[in-house]
Amino acid sequence: MSRFVRKFRKWTVDALDLPGDLVFNLPRLTLIGGKQLYIENHRGVVFFSPEQLQLELSHGSLEVEGSGLVIKEILPQEIVIEGKIEGIKYRGTEE
Repeated sequence: MSRFVRKFRKWTVDALDLPGDLVFNLPRLTLIGGKQLYIENHRGVVFFSPEQLQLELSHGSLEVEGSGLVIKEILPQEIVIEGKIEGIKYRGTEE
């Protein structure tokens, strides 16, 4: 992404008071009590087991660790995980 486009998007977010996840396509995570995790703006499942989930993001990856993990729902850009969620790691790429 060119420097001009990044600056224009940032200006748009600031000027119009828009949420950054909409404009920059950032992941949005909602954790409910360590038992359910709702993730928006993912680009696909890289790896899944009952102990670990790895998702590809537009700018990096996301790892979820736990036990008894189950994919309850998966859509093109949204996923719902249930089980005992013990850790979340975000590995982003700076642009």
